Amino acid sequence: MGALSDVTILDLTHMLSGPYSSQLMADMGANCIKIEPPARGEATRKLLADNENYSIEGVGAYFLTLSRNKKSVCIDLKKPEGLALFYELVKKADVVINNFAAGVPARLGIDYQKLKHHNPAIITCSITGFGETGPEPDRAAFDLVAQGMGGGMSITGEEGAPPLRAGIPIGDLGGGLFATIGILSALNQRHSTGRGQHVDISMQDCQISMLNYMATMYLMSGVQPPAVGNSHFVHVPYGTFKTRTRYLILACMGDAFYLKLAHMLDDPELMSPRFVTQPVRWAHRHFINERVQQHIEKQDCEYWLQRLKEHRIPAAPVNDFAYALNDPQVLARDMVVEVPLNNGTSVKQPGNPVKLSAARASPITPPPGLGQHTEQILSSYLDLSPSQLEELRNSGIIA
Repeated sequence: MGALSDVTILDLTHMLSGPYSSQLMADMGANCIKIEPPARGEATRKLLADNENYSIEGVGAYFLTLSRNKKSVCIDLKKPEGLALFYELVKKADVVINNFAAGVPARLGIDYQKLKHHNPAIITCSITGFGETGPEPDRAAFDLVAQGMGGGMSITGEEGAPPLRAGIPIGDLGGGLFATIGILSALNQRHSTGRGQHVDISMQDCQISMLNYMATMYLMSGVQPPAVGNSHFVHVPYGTFKTRTRYLILACMGDAFYLKLAHMLDDPELMSPRFVTQPVRWAHRHFINERVQQHIEKQDCEYWLQRLKEHRIPAAPVNDFAYALNDPQVLARDMVVEVPLNNGTSVKQPGNPVKLSAARASPITPPPGLGQHTEQILSSYLDLSPSQLEELRNSGIIA
């Protein structure tokens, strides 16, 4: 059984931050029920759906990835009868998660203050751009906004160049990760209190948290950290260097590693006694990096990886997707998995990074068809009869 197999989640999320959080919990065995509007379903069903490279039978990569291990129930929450049906499901659930804009859950009648009257043990989670309190909770937000306003973009990119966002959507993904942490924390506290609570996740808060020690440095000194590209603000050389084939990472963190590198390269300039200490190396970092680059570009990446390994100098290749997703270590840890589809085929996706020694990995189930599990869930959870289901279906409450 999965570690979260006793947890039932009603998933009202869309796009990325919310679906990513519920996907992580579904991967760990949670019974995750997507509540989708009839007819059109959740918005990510349509993303990339018409792209022949990134879709299968009209379902795009977003939905294929973020909806595995979930079930789909179509209920029209804008109709009173549909909302009443949702409240009945809340009585059977543990968690309700959404990433609507601030204030929307209350307007829809699905916020914690409303749902706790139907189930005092319910845990709700809202992921928004800026949280649900403070002077401006209703500012519009998406991944790039979170990255930009969270401070991280100001130190990303090369010195003197325009700010650069991270290649992966860390604004959205960070919100999803912290939402999962918050939900699991609330579930744990419920063991002692017997009561639920609301988890308020701000994407901007998450970005501020991930500034970590660099924020502390600024708060101590008032000095804005510079953008240093792939370099380091202390260690030299530290960064990426171009070989004859692909880029290589070198990380000489300290005097000992620098001296090893200088002797390995057999470069009298780099072995100069003046470069023995870090402050001098930092002052002459451009010269040192240029000298190292002149050596590195003469051989291919694999040559240098072997040499650096022999001299026990920290190094690694810069992998593109082809290298990263075929790395033997990645494959051995089941980080590329075959996800079955309802048409009998399968699609490869990133696996679950959480490895638990005492919990058996749950079998992967396909991303659901729109409303595929409506009757199954409503009959098993709410004991609705076939005639009741037919009446709801005919009135457009469910699909």
